[in-house]
Amino acid sequence: MPHSDTARILIIDDHPLLRRGVIQLLELEDDLMLVGEAGTPAEGLRLADERDPDLILLDLNMPDMDGIATLKQLRHNEFAGRIVIFTVSDHEEDVVAALQAGADGYLLKDMDPDDMLHQLRQAALGRMVISDSLASLLAEALRNQKSQPVAPDIHSLTQREKEILRELAEGLSNKLIARRLDITEGTVKVHVKHLLKKLNLRSRVEAAVWAVQEGLDR
Repeated sequence: MPHSDTARILIIDDHPLLRRGVIQLLELEDDLMLVGEAGTPAEGLRLADERDPDLILLDLNMPDMDGIATLKQLRHNEFAGRIVIFTVSDHEEDVVAALQAGADGYLLKDMDPDDMLHQLRQAALGRMVISDSLASLLAEALRNQKSQPVAPDIHSLTQREKEILRELAEGLSNKLIARRLDITEGTVKVHVKHLLKKLNLRSRVEAAVWAVQEGLDR
């Protein structure tokens, strides 16, 4: 019988062998429980709606509908859980596209099993998770945007927006930020929207990476 803090996980991946490996890994853990597996995006969307998992592990490259399109559809369907891309692709454009589409993390399939379990636990707690090898790639992608018309300016933010930006730099979800700052999740969403517009950044992940680069996470 799972206890209350068990993270319920759904995996959407078209490779049966990969799904089996993840399932066997999760079976050994008391705090991570598989509630469904899907070999197609369509089946995954159905199971997500039916079983409402806490976290979805989503493959990027699948036939008929790729991971990005599936991710967007999940968000369109108002799935509120965590969605982590699990893929072999370490291409910069794939990482950036997934995070901009609303992914809560991006993990590579060649990662160590113990590291993967750690990252899944962090994701379930509401933290952004990215494979270590991709952190520098993401930072470089942001540096390459220096040609943007307006460079981010921390002084354009209100005190509250600065506080929320620091929490984003720690990888916290809106729910955790709301809890930490004792405000509503809806208020956090509004502040995040405003600070992204002011900083001329396209996603909370870009904001987090920029904040870390600027030393705002300290």
